[in-house]
Amino acid sequence: MSNPEDKKKALDSRAFKDLDGAVEAAATQIRDLRSRLRDAKAEGQEMKELLQKFTGGEEEPSRLLSRLRGLEAENQELLHRLRKGRAGVDRLLARIRFLEEQGS
Repeated sequence: MSNPEDKKKALDSRAFKDLDGAVEAAATQIRDLRSRLRDAKAEGQEMKELLQKFTGGEEEPSRLLSRLRGLEAENQELLHRLRKGRAGVDRLLARIRFLEEQGS
């Protein structure tokens, strides 16, 4: 029979190996995430610089984006109003046609 102390040592050794593997995997993942974060930050900075070159550096990119979103919202509102106006014109034309037919 094997000694209970030997079994405990074997279990402890296996647990430490498992823990070591888990810690190494976590450290590898952290290194990978840090590398990806550095790349994303560099890409973001590059995009910001390109946008400033594109716009002539007159405005901050975040302000341009905000302005763009505002203009898009305004455009949607104007399109909605235009559709409503066209519907009103269509109703008026239908009335005029009806009145013309009644007068004939």
